[in-house]
Amino acid sequence: MRIEISLFCALLALPAALVAAPVKIYTYVDPQGVRHYTDIPDNNRYRLLISPGHDRTQSGDRYDPALLARSAAYDPIIETAAAAAAIEANLLRAVIVVESGFNERAVSKRGAVGLMQLMPETALRFGARDRYDPRQNVHAGAQYLKALLDRFGHDMRLALAAYNAGEAAVDRNGGQIPPYSETQAYVPKVLSVYRMLAAQPRPI
Repeated sequence: MRIEISLFCALLALPAALVAAPVKIYTYVDPQGVRHYTDIPDNNRYRLLISPGHDRTQSGDRYDPALLARSAAYDPIIETAAAAAAIEANLLRAVIVVESGFNERAVSKRGAVGLMQLMPETALRFGARDRYDPRQNVHAGAQYLKALLDRFGHDMRLALAAYNAGEAAVDRNGGQIPPYSETQAYVPKVLSVYRMLAAQPRPI
């Protein structure tokens, strides 16, 4: 009895995030071409995007259903930034989903900030003076991704690896994905999200 009570008290003392149920994220594109995300699909147009086991963003936070529900507000910013950088909007979406889960206030332990988790030097390099501003953050992140794609011969795997680990890390590893566990997990996760988004064409 004493052991059971102690275990129960220990569980109560744990942060809610540690005992929360695994997250599933679903997405669909509405007739107006706007993409929506949720953890509780309310119609059969939704398709599974993130499965259990991938329920934390790169910022270290769990996916927040309230943020996902408001994610459509960023669609115009994403579309404009993608067009300006001449890259696919769904690639930007995939990076945002994985990096921050649409949390414009996200801050990682390493100091990366915002929707696309920009470090200070990267933000300044691509014109984002306020990393918390969604428009500046996404536009700078899009320009950075474009620069990485150009640098690594439009190899999306290497561009994403560089986005996560840094350009120098890819160079040091002979133009290969660095053997860091985080980067090795990050690249296929973003690519998986990207492919699923791309597989859902906008309604005509």
